[in-house]
Amino acid sequence: MASKYANLMNDAAVRRWFENLKSRSIITATVYFRNLGLYCELNHTSPKEILEVADVRKFKDDFTDFVRKLESEGKAGSYVVRFKKVLNSWLAFNDVNVKLKVNITGESETPTLREERVPTKEELDKILRMATPRARVSIALMAFCGLRPESIGDYTGTDGLRLNDFVELDLNDEIKFTRVPTRIAVRKSLSKARNQYFSFMPAQGLTYVREYLEELRKRGEKLTKSSPVLGLDGRGISKKNEFLRTTLVTRDIKEAIVKAGFHWRPYVLRAYFDTNMIIAESKGTMSHPYLQFLMGHKGDMEARYSTNKGILPPNMIEDMRDAYKRSQDYLQTTRDVGDEKINEAFKKQLLTVTGFKREEIASLDVSNMTDEDLHDLFKKRLLSVVGRNGSKQKVISTNELGKYLDSGWEYVTSVSTDQAIVKIP
Repeated sequence: MASKYANLMNDAAVRRWFENLKSRSIITATVYFRNLGLYCELNHTSPKEILEVADVRKFKDDFTDFVRKLESEGKAGSYVVRFKKVLNSWLAFNDVNVKLKVNITGESETPTLREERVPTKEELDKILRMATPRARVSIALMAFCGLRPESIGDYTGTDGLRLNDFVELDLNDEIKFTRVPTRIAVRKSLSKARNQYFSFMPAQGLTYVREYLEELRKRGEKLTKSSPVLGLDGRGISKKNEFLRTTLVTRDIKEAIVKAGFHWRPYVLRAYFDTNMIIAESKGTMSHPYLQFLMGHKGDMEARYSTNKGILPPNMIEDMRDAYKRSQDYLQTTRDVGDEKINEAFKKQLLTVTGFKREEIASLDVSNMTDEDLHDLFKKRLLSVVGRNGSKQKVISTNELGKYLDSGWEYVTSVSTDQAIVKIP
């Protein structure tokens, strides 16, 4: 590993401790290792010497003095407490029954993040406009789906989101999504809590994904369901990495944030998703258990998911999709006026013209209604109108239409390709 403290790995005990931490989280292992190295450097000691003197009172006193020195230098409590956590971890792993209990001022405070706030829709829109096509995909995955950067591409570049994790993606000649919002599966290996879950992406985010994948195809890349969602661009990336590493995912996002004139961390985009879904929950469009699940947190939904061996009942998945769809306007920076919404509005207008009341239309699943369903509905309604009007209206064959018009009848509408309704003036 590229670290100034790499020589510490020559100590077999340090290597075992690192590998033990790594089995749970490579990021935690790396951060702890570097902090152990820094502590040894600042105190002119070594991991082995720490073990040798750990049960001596002077070691505890020296560590207390070390903490107070850092505090007097203005170091944040969240920075100082890392050394206590790392030393306690190192001692416990080596069965040294010593636990450092020194109090640290403000150990749970993060001064650099105190003033950080969640972006507004307008600010997020500006960030998206400043982003590269690849960065827009990452931003959408975090802001619209709530994913962590590590779920998009892991720390080592050996795992990450694949195209088959977009459950309803069709990769034929035309790249399209068969369901909107589209479900995105987050495998256990990409989940911080090591629980399998999923989220959804709305139309705006899917537009960014489709445009980026089309760009990759134009560059000559052959896309399959096992392909990584984010392609490599060669900027300092080792060819041995199949996926974009977490640091490079966040680099893309950070560049867009800075270009937009802001100084937030990339992780603020996940807070954007969480905050706006909480607002949706307060408005009654999103339930709290669903929100917990979409964020990848363990809870009631996760328990049911595990009980079903990673598969929720289809009706629950669709109910979650509907809840997300009702809430997606709190996330998207543009109004969803795509073909699906236009068609739905057109169908509702036709139903209104045909005589359906607002309450009746609200009870119908108009968005999933086929042209045949719509035609049958029109036919039933028009025939019922004819029935109520008695002899004033009449259903005739289209072959007879000319004869009736010549006789003074007026054309009303077509019922089918071979039937029409006429009425007496």
